[in-house]
Amino acid sequence: MEIVVNGEPRRAPDGCTLLELLQALAIEPSRIAIELNGEIVKKAQWPEVRVPPNATLEIVHFVGGG
Repeated sequence: MEIVVNGEPRRAPDGCTLLELLQALAIEPSRIAIELNGEIVKKAQWPEVRVPPNATLEIVHFVGGG
């Protein structure tokens, strides 16, 4: 299915969850936040929340520093 991730068109497996999408995109889930269609999704929900066709996602990586 077609989705948009951080402003870029992407393909994703049909009916995938947010966690499965991260795996498909080779993104390490430990230090990120996900916004799905304008709503922040809690990390505990990623294994359950399905990505709908034509979804818009923002995936933000946390970076440490000092």
